[in-house]
Amino acid sequence: METGYSKWRKLDNAAIAFPLVTGRNDSRVFRFYCQLKEEVDPDILQKALDQTMEKYPLFQAVLRKGLFWFYLERRDIRAVVKPEKKPPCSQLYIPDQKSLLFRVSYHRNRINFEVYHALTDGTGAMNFVTELVQDYLILAHPEDKLPWIELADEATPGEQEEDSFSQYYSSKIPKNKEKKPPAVQLKGEKLIHSDMQITEVIFSVKEILAKARSYSVSITIFLTALLLRAIHEDIPKNQQKRPITLMIPVNLRNYFPSQSMGNFFGWIEVGYKFEESTTFEQLLQSVKDQFKEKLQKDRIAMDMNGYVRLEKNPFIRAVPLEIKRYFLIAGANLGGRSITAVYSNIGILKFPPEYKTYIDRFGIFASTNSLQVCSCSYEDQFVVDFTSKIPDDRIQKNFVRMLKEEGISCKEEKNEFPGCGEKQKKEDRKVMQTFTFLCLAVAVICGMFNYLMLGTLNWFWFASAGCFCAWLVVHVAYLKRRNILKNEMWQLLIITVLCVLWDHFTGWHGWSIDFVFPFGALAVLGSIPVIAKINHLEREEYLYYLIQSAGIGCIPAILTAVGLITYTWPSVLSAGISFLTLAGLFIFQKKDMLREFRKKLRICLLYTSPSPRDCS
Repeated sequence: METGYSKWRKLDNAAIAFPLVTGRNDSRVFRFYCQLKEEVDPDILQKALDQTMEKYPLFQAVLRKGLFWFYLERRDIRAVVKPEKKPPCSQLYIPDQKSLLFRVSYHRNRINFEVYHALTDGTGAMNFVTELVQDYLILAHPEDKLPWIELADEATPGEQEEDSFSQYYSSKIPKNKEKKPPAVQLKGEKLIHSDMQITEVIFSVKEILAKARSYSVSITIFLTALLLRAIHEDIPKNQQKRPITLMIPVNLRNYFPSQSMGNFFGWIEVGYKFEESTTFEQLLQSVKDQFKEKLQKDRIAMDMNGYVRLEKNPFIRAVPLEIKRYFLIAGANLGGRSITAVYSNIGILKFPPEYKTYIDRFGIFASTNSLQVCSCSYEDQFVVDFTSKIPDDRIQKNFVRMLKEEGISCKEEKNEFPGCGEKQKKEDRKVMQTFTFLCLAVAVICGMFNYLMLGTLNWFWFASAGCFCAWLVVHVAYLKRRNILKNEMWQLLIITVLCVLWDHFTGWHGWSIDFVFPFGALAVLGSIPVIAKINHLEREEYLYYLIQSAGIGCIPAILTAVGLITYTWPSVLSAGISFLTLAGLFIFQKKDMLREFRKKLRICLLYTSPSPRDCS
């Protein structure tokens, strides 16, 4: 691994909620692609990726879950180039699966870079893609001696992983008390991810720039107004009492100097309440005025501080993540009420003129649970990408028609990606559904036999409880199947609780705490080093579970001290071995042990230091 980077770092403010709202409906993954004028050589692309990762090792991280917050942890995992097979923007973050949060794939003449939004934003992704394409073309065409792209001063490791939100936060900046009105929502049945519609609209930068200048506005303002109008035409008149509002991401690096490769963006909300008499000129003027008003540095700083203020609230920080998640999800859903769709203009990708021989265009699009529009440009190619879970494409057609009415010629491409419409395999889910049905069937059959033979239900309840216990154990094993160590901890807890309940309802003989609990704790404690060895786990992957299991193994000593244990030797054995394990860890691996506690508990969440390096 590269030196100079923290072994772990907290998620930036913009990324905090991403792991909690990620699911089948929205993977929170976006794709940046480069379409070349030649077929991609996968071997050269792999060499280029290895070379690029030397400059951006910050991306060599996995997402882990602490007690209060998620965090990113560096792992020595090689990023491997693969042919494109999955639907675009397929899930990258899967709970309990320790894998990199980005993928590089290829298809014919296209290089794809897909990334989980908790890792970086559009600017960070653009920098990575620029570097990757440059490295690939220089390696693929050494005879051309292509020039290196002149970038800004290379950022240090500390600057790349800097939490710029915390750096520029000030409690003295007042709150933004503006109330956001509910916006029009694009309702109806939504498509599944593999059926997500992807529409690319490609036109000339010169043409769109000339048209925008004729209205005395920027390209972003012009396209924002056009998109608002396209959505308006698709909304029934009885639903147009509310404004149509677009969320427009804003690169905060343009206002607050930062070389962070993490997320550092805010957003503004631009909306308009249409009337029958509304003209396009009136709409443009309103959008222009809103951009001017909301893109003032003082306003941007106020909004940014509002985001961070919630994160720094002592009460919110102290709430465990499993409870906090419901508030964060509710907040995200509540915030979405003021937004109809999202439009993000990433900007211009710049390469020396020599690269035009090999590069056709760039494009960017993102997963969504409704409608999202992204755009970027290279040379004279301006690409607007629609991703939509809405079954019809009337909004996209409206947008294309309006462009042509404004005299801008364009071409349209739809779902030209491998994996689109492909049904994903769900065999493991079907197995669990079958097992659930079988458990229910066994319980019902037992009840039928019990009633028919004895005319009452007596042993049926024990049979049903047994079926439920079996289902619960298997269900948890299924949910935690990607992390065998976490699975073990959950199984120890559940089996112990179930045994205590069985012991209680069968007349309490004490076997659950005399034997099951201490031997179970010892079994888990002894299995962790074995599993770690077999699966070649890094220390960071098993150390916390080892500490946790050793701590649990000491509990029988407390039960013995208060007189709840009848047969003491299993508890003494468990407590003694567990205590020695904890002592050994503290003596020989104190630094690593304390680091794990800091990561999981976020002891450094008091933010006494602006750098996550101090937490490692």
